Amino acid sequence: MTDTRRRVKVYTLNEDRQWDDRGTGHVSSGYVERLKGMSLLVRAESDGSLLLESKINPNTAYQKQQDTLIVWSEAENYDLALSFQEKAGCDEIWEKICQVQGKDPSVDITQDLVDESEEERFDDMSSPGLELPSCELSRLEEIAELVASSLPSPLRREKLALALENEGYIKKLLELFHVCEDLENIEGLHHLYEIIKGIFLLNRTALFEVMFSEECIMDVIGCLEYDPALSQPRKHREFLTKTAKFKEVIPISDPELKQKIHQTYRVQYIQDMVLPTPSVFEENMLSTLHSFIFFNKVEIVGMLQVNFLKEFCAFSQTLQPQNRDAFFKTLSNMGILPALEVILGMDDTQVRSAATDIFSYLVEYNPSMVREFVMQEAQQNDDVSKKLTEQKITSKDILLINLIIEHMICDTDPELGGAVQLMGLLRTLVDPENMLATANKTEKTEFLGFFYKHCMHVLTAPLLANTTEDKPSKDDFQTAQLLALVLELLTFCVEHHTYHIKNYIINKDILRRVLVLMASKHAFLALCALRFKRKIIGLKDEFYNRYIMKSFLFEPVVKAFLNNGSRYNLMNSAIIEMFEFIRVEDIKSLTAHVIENYWKALEDVDYVQTFKGLKLRFEQQRERQDNPKLDSMRSILRNHRYRRDARTLEDEEEMWFNTDEDDMEDGEAVVSPSDKTKNDDDIMDPISKFMERKKLKESEEKEVLLKTNLSGRQSPSFKLSLSSGTKTNLTSQSSATNLPGSPGSPGSPGSPGSPGSVPKNTSQTAAITTKGGLVGLVDYPDDDEDDDEDEDKEDTLPLSKKAKFDS
Repeated sequence: MTDTRRRVKVYTLNEDRQWDDRGTGHVSSGYVERLKGMSLLVRAESDGSLLLESKINPNTAYQKQQDTLIVWSEAENYDLALSFQEKAGCDEIWEKICQVQGKDPSVDITQDLVDESEEERFDDMSSPGLELPSCELSRLEEIAELVASSLPSPLRREKLALALENEGYIKKLLELFHVCEDLENIEGLHHLYEIIKGIFLLNRTALFEVMFSEECIMDVIGCLEYDPALSQPRKHREFLTKTAKFKEVIPISDPELKQKIHQTYRVQYIQDMVLPTPSVFEENMLSTLHSFIFFNKVEIVGMLQVNFLKEFCAFSQTLQPQNRDAFFKTLSNMGILPALEVILGMDDTQVRSAATDIFSYLVEYNPSMVREFVMQEAQQNDDVSKKLTEQKITSKDILLINLIIEHMICDTDPELGGAVQLMGLLRTLVDPENMLATANKTEKTEFLGFFYKHCMHVLTAPLLANTTEDKPSKDDFQTAQLLALVLELLTFCVEHHTYHIKNYIINKDILRRVLVLMASKHAFLALCALRFKRKIIGLKDEFYNRYIMKSFLFEPVVKAFLNNGSRYNLMNSAIIEMFEFIRVEDIKSLTAHVIENYWKALEDVDYVQTFKGLKLRFEQQRERQDNPKLDSMRSILRNHRYRRDARTLEDEEEMWFNTDEDDMEDGEAVVSPSDKTKNDDDIMDPISKFMERKKLKESEEKEVLLKTNLSGRQSPSFKLSLSSGTKTNLTSQSSATNLPGSPGSPGSPGSPGSPGSVPKNTSQTAAITTKGGLVGLVDYPDDDEDDDEDEDKEDTLPLSKKAKFDS
């Protein structure tokens, strides 16, 4: 999966106490010889240049804020901040810093900002967690004193903050605020002012999130109205609710965005108007409040820009084609795709959703433009990685298409609505049908080469992670849905990507891992796995076939078939259809593999003739191998078999069929008069031997079919019956036409029949039948599939051959 944990923005605090963005890059930690110590290094993602090189000083106070920020001071007036894309990356670097300074990573600040005696420090370290007084009116003074006494010591501040978080104490204090206001208890209100102000100085993001929530923020502002230093309380709430007005230049329909704007305005008001001017000591302790406001503003601007652009793209769909083309070309030239890559890396769900919609418009408009961007991006990343490797610094690719795959995999929606949308976009991007071709090279070759090198491992990561054992390690509904989406895309690749996906499947043993999902309790996922294999078998590619046979990859399918029992359901039908395809298409290698390895497990399945038909195919193949002369003999028979043509039917009847049925022996081949000049003994002797063997074999095969009973896995709704006769002009028919795989045979489409009954008058030997003096031709069981081919060959015979037939 793409590693975005170390992706950061570097900020510095300017003279106006505002944060300036210094660039985006990837942070690492390592020993720097020049600085003589472990250091933090940030290299720009654009060109690999060094954005930051900062030694982790054992005495520097580092602070972790809002789970994704690390803030510290390099010098007296030089503050730095790293804003991480992911919490995991922030935690990882924070642990490195704490390791260098010998601190517990659970703290949010690594150093004391105020000196304290060793005795006090020892007392704080050895004491357990802080116990807060019960939240009652009578104990407000005691609570205020506890808060004030905890502020000078970082360890006591940490314990106080944890106690306030764990016990939901702030909401209880705000309930007392309403009681004090109702009772006009001024002394209690003064105590609450001191308590709330002290909580601000704890500099804790988790506490701010509670205090600045929609439910609590106005009560917090109300507490701060009762400053004991003032003779009369201020009326901040009245100003915010009655005087200040929220004005929209254009309507904002996103409730989350609107709530974020209100929150930021009110917190900014608290900082500028409600809290007193802080001392130097207090200003350092309010750094988290400054950061909270700043990053809220960054998020608001980003949401506004993205939502505006999304609406703009939606509006462009109503434009005329030439205007729409100009609009998207402008977006492309202005760098829309790199911007989307940054936005898709944000934690905000709403922003990511809007960015995904914009991306879908771009893919729908011009998938080649998107493909060109991601391939150029990969080339740039390769160049940067090469430079970093030379400097012994590791880096991982951050690609737009991998971000899309990652968001598809990590979709938290139980219905995976976002994942389905993203899968559709990926399918469009990897579809060769919309790829362009140039005179020198094709987009298909370039992009698919890129995709299988840089992206396919990201797509298959959840599949491989979940199929390490004989059954899925996670089999909940959401995981099954996700894996079904992945399999759908892989099945599409099998159908359209030829050798790219073939190499990947065989080298990574993907099919074996996919078939583990046949053991899933979710039928739709098991069927997706089966459909993936069916698509591979449908290609009739011997490379795939050898891979399947070598790894015995029919075993999971046979096991699922047997575990399905006698149930006549979609799983049963789908598995039978796969084996029927192998039989009908006469895939010899797979037929032999199935019969040799799984016949004992399948021989009792008699409610369809698929498996017995496979067995017959296998035996016929083996007979040909044991008697190679049979193939040449059948070839001779085909070459002498005459194709009837309506235009010369009368001549043919005179030439070929003017023979009494009684004068011909059973199994005698009919040849043209011109061929009688050949040595009849040379031809007829092997023919007679062949027909004797054929009669014996047909008798044995029919006996096998007649012995079919209902003792096996029988589905009442799936019984077949053999018709007692067929509507034909022929008075009798060869038993060979009733064999599985022949037209009109039991189990074949359009001719339902019961394996338990046969017509009494069915001939056990091949017979030549007549009607009106016409003699029918002898046909052989395995010739059906070759008839069309033979007929085409006869049309192209040399003139000398035709002369013999016409003579």
